[in-house]
Amino acid sequence: MKCPFCGHTETQVAETRLAEDAAFIRRRRQCLKCDKRFTTYERPEVSFPAVVKKDGRRTDYATSKLRASFALALRKRPVSTEQVDAAIERMEEKLLNLGAREVPSSQLGEMVMRELKLLDKVAYVRFASVYRSFADVDEFKTLVDEVSLP
Repeated sequence: MKCPFCGHTETQVAETRLAEDAAFIRRRRQCLKCDKRFTTYERPEVSFPAVVKKDGRRTDYATSKLRASFALALRKRPVSTEQVDAAIERMEEKLLNLGAREVPSSQLGEMVMRELKLLDKVAYVRFASVYRSFADVDEFKTLVDEVSLP
């Protein structure tokens, strides 16, 4: 590890700790040349599949886009950030478990709808109405009836 103060490449690990949620490792290091201490973080690197759009374009998966979709659908709804984070984590775990190099955007949309249906019925209907681009009121009514059933 390169010292951020003097650039020397030899450092010594003084202390290692797991983060509170065990998602990463925090290490306190000391430079063997200038004796200054600094902190480094080690996180696992995961690669999500590329997203294939309806028109055939491929884009990198972005959690921020997924979070924005949830935020839009859940606007002014009583759903906590923790619940949204958990839903996104479940989706990302499923994506990683697929083991695919590419995933169609339609599959992501369906995953979002499943999670929204569990979180908030109104948000689910909001998202589905835009995502499925209903041609008439009857399709919308069918969706609302589906959600209303016990």
